[in-house]
Amino acid sequence: MLHRTLPSLAALATVLSACTTVGPDYHGAPALPAAQGGLVRAAQPGVQAAAPVATPWWQDLHDATLNGLVAQALADSPDLHAAEARLRQARAALAQQEANGKPSGSASALALGLSEGPGTSSKQTLHFYSAGFDASWELDLFGGTRRAIEGAEAQAGAVQANFADAQVSLAAEVVQAYAELRGRQQRVVLLQEVAALDVQSLALTQQRQQRGVDTALDVERQLSRAQASQRNLHEAEADIAETLDRLALLCGQAPGALDARLAGLGALPQVPRTVAVGDVTALMQHRPDIRAAERRLAASTAQIGQREAGYFPKLSLLGDIGLGATEPGQLLRRSSTVLLGAPYLSWNVLDFGRTAASVRQAEAGRDEARAQYEATVLQALNDANTALSRFGRERQSLQSLREQRDSAAHSLALTSQRRQAGVATELELQDAQRALLAARLDTLAAEAALLQDFAALHKSLGLGWQDEAS
Repeated sequence: MLHRTLPSLAALATVLSACTTVGPDYHGAPALPAAQGGLVRAAQPGVQAAAPVATPWWQDLHDATLNGLVAQALADSPDLHAAEARLRQARAALAQQEANGKPSGSASALALGLSEGPGTSSKQTLHFYSAGFDASWELDLFGGTRRAIEGAEAQAGAVQANFADAQVSLAAEVVQAYAELRGRQQRVVLLQEVAALDVQSLALTQQRQQRGVDTALDVERQLSRAQASQRNLHEAEADIAETLDRLALLCGQAPGALDARLAGLGALPQVPRTVAVGDVTALMQHRPDIRAAERRLAASTAQIGQREAGYFPKLSLLGDIGLGATEPGQLLRRSSTVLLGAPYLSWNVLDFGRTAASVRQAEAGRDEARAQYEATVLQALNDANTALSRFGRERQSLQSLREQRDSAAHSLALTSQRRQAGVATELELQDAQRALLAARLDTLAAEAALLQDFAALHKSLGLGWQDEAS
């Protein structure tokens, strides 16, 4: 009768569970009025409303060394390894939750020998052998297990989005550090020219003092300028070492590991003339933190149903097959077999409000997740618009500085002609050279800052993540 009763109960329970799932169904993230339309700071030259492509944006800078550094960071960064490990944990938790909805069983075996004590006249030994298999299955009558699986799946999706967010941040930080490195390396070259020019000016001022043209105060001023130039040069060289170590850390390497590779004077990558930023819809599709917040909202919604299942009874199917005999050869006989099968119903009818409190707690968690999702969307909009504003201002500033640099170069050419004609002095020529070097330094700093703002813009748009980890 057992082989007919248990399958019938299982079929009936399957039909009932398919018709009943407690708790609210998740219908997607709420629509936010603030997330409508375009990015308000996108109306500027060089910014396109076309949707950006979720590809390695740093490759648009056409720098093979930079591409290699980003690839190494994405492969070797300990922080990224930790994020990937958290993703594997979440997926394992999902697999475990799915297994909880399936039957469980265990097998046992026993060999026992009993003998009378040494004080007895007859020494007999009794042997007993047994083997058994028992199984149980808690039927998901009201969908509590299904809601638990739904929540675990959503939580795994949130962790996967967090992994993508770590990729986005890491790629942007590598590009920003690389821009800083190349800018500082070229800054050292310019500062060396400034220091050499100041040494020449000091020597010329000393000669003029000997001829009675300049005073000792003029010499002291020029000496202070030369000393300041040397100090700026040493500080810039120390900054290069600091940036190299930061790049090594981002790439998962020890300090100094990238020194030989990046020792040469490399050109500062040039930002493309146009950049595609898309609209708010594209932003919400690409930003991993928005997707993570949405998945956490889905997980907290599923948890309400999981808690509400505690209001209802639980039905389990129990089965056991036992074999027992005094001889191993008798275990498989029909007379040695014991079969047991029964449904088991439990219902916590007196919980003094524990389940109700648990449900309210889950509902409050869902409300918190919704508020966090809204805050994440607003923060993403703020990040993107701020990055666009900075990028636009830096571009305008760079254009002005380049015009000033060109003007200083033209002034130097005119002063050089006047010097050759004997109209201008050597000090006037050196002042014109110094003005050009200062303009070049300012332009270089603006070019490095623009590249860093370019990376920050792509980070704010949520670009740079790759396919999920295997």
